[in-house]
Amino acid sequence: MAFAVRAVLARQAGEPARPAGRGGLLNDDDPTAVHVDQFLAHPPRKVWRALTEPHLLERWLRMPNDIKPVVGHRFELLADPVPAAGFAGGPVACEVLAVEPERLLGISWGPEWTVTWRLVPEGDGTRLFLSHEGFDPDDDFQRMSRRIMGGGWRTGVPKALARVLDEMPD
Repeated sequence: MAFAVRAVLARQAGEPARPAGRGGLLNDDDPTAVHVDQFLAHPPRKVWRALTEPHLLERWLRMPNDIKPVVGHRFELLADPVPAAGFAGGPVACEVLAVEPERLLGISWGPEWTVTWRLVPEGDGTRLFLSHEGFDPDDDFQRMSRRIMGGGWRTGVPKALARVLDEMPD
C-alpha cells in the first residue's frame, strides 16, 4: 500500500515511482537533474524546521546561511571549495521561490539551478523528495557539478540530515 501511495504522489509531482527505501536516486536517466527520495523517521513539522531554520540547515548541509521560508527572500549559502569541480568556494546566491509550510520548499541555487524539497507524510515519518534541476548536459562543468552534487545529495547529505533530526528535540 505504501508503495502505491508513493507511486501516485510521484506521478502527481512528475517524478518516477520507486520502491521504498532509506534514500537513493529516483532517476539517473535525467542529465539535467538529480532526484532523491529519502524516508525520514520524523514528522513533517520537524523536517520542515531542519530545512528552514538557518542554524539547523547549516548543521546538516554544512553551509552557513540566513534562509527564511518567505517567497522572494534572498540569502546566501557559504560553500566550501570543491577543487575537483574548479569551484573556489564562497557565497552562493539563493532565493526562496516556493513555500508551502511543512510540504514544499523551493529555492534557486546560484544563477542556474533550482532545488526543491517536497515533504509527504508517511506513517509516523516523512518521505522527502529532493529535485536539484537545471544542469546543462552539454557543459563539462555542469556535468561534473551534477555528478559531484548528486553523490552528495544521495549519500552524505541524507545521513547528515537524519542525524540532525535524531538530535533535535520533538
